[in-house]
Amino acid sequence: MIFDTHAHYTSRRFDGHRDAVLDSLPAQGVAGVVECGVDLATSRAALALSHMRPWIFAAAGIHPESLIEEDTSTVAQFGGDWRAELAAIEPLFEDARVVAVGEIGLDHHWPVPAEAQLALFEAQLCLAAERGLPCLVHDREAHAETYALLKKYRPKGILHAYSGSAEDAVWITRQGMLLGFGGALTFKNARRAVEAAAALPLESIVLETDCPYMAPEPLRGKECHSGMIRFTAERLAEIRQIPVEEVLRVTEQNARRVLCV
Repeated sequence: MIFDTHAHYTSRRFDGHRDAVLDSLPAQGVAGVVECGVDLATSRAALALSHMRPWIFAAAGIHPESLIEEDTSTVAQFGGDWRAELAAIEPLFEDARVVAVGEIGLDHHWPVPAEAQLALFEAQLCLAAERGLPCLVHDREAHAETYALLKKYRPKGILHAYSGSAEDAVWITRQGMLLGFGGALTFKNARRAVEAAAALPLESIVLETDCPYMAPEPLRGKECHSGMIRFTAERLAEIRQIPVEEVLRVTEQNARRVLCV
């Protein structure tokens, strides 16, 4: 069965057909989805989705890009005051359907102020530790700073869309994190991801989509959904020379173990 550890069905790109997409997933073998918040508004929406469908779980947090995107509640409602927004998010963790702090992390691809996003990430790592919850970590072009904080706080959880080296993959997973691989693993230029996926025990890997983005080959460029994980699983099975059914079974077990669901 498919377990998607990183999805964004609250994205406006699903407006008008969200229910149709979600209702189609169980028949495609989807047994679990983690819907990730990126600000207060989407964290609340993720929680609402999790109450509507028992196989959807919620993560709540503030994404670094939310600090600069005008349509996020971080900017529109809180004027960039992420501390106030994080205080407003905290009560959501009292609900058992919220199983992780996320999506949180660092992003140097976009012009997000470095000092603010570092402080935000560190605050949310502390929150996860206080709550005893795993983290769903975003790391885009920010390996050095991300890895330094992972070493400092040693969180449990998932490093989403892993793009680092095989060598780094080994120490990160030995420290207790799992690595998430999505559609990018199927791309022709995915050398580093392939090397990392081959270097790890399967018990250290989970599968994800980041939908509606990052659809795998042969559907690259289309709107992504959790059912497409089968293509990523097939690529991982090819890399490791094992049956795709084993990939799906073990990665589902891994996801449920780290998220306690």
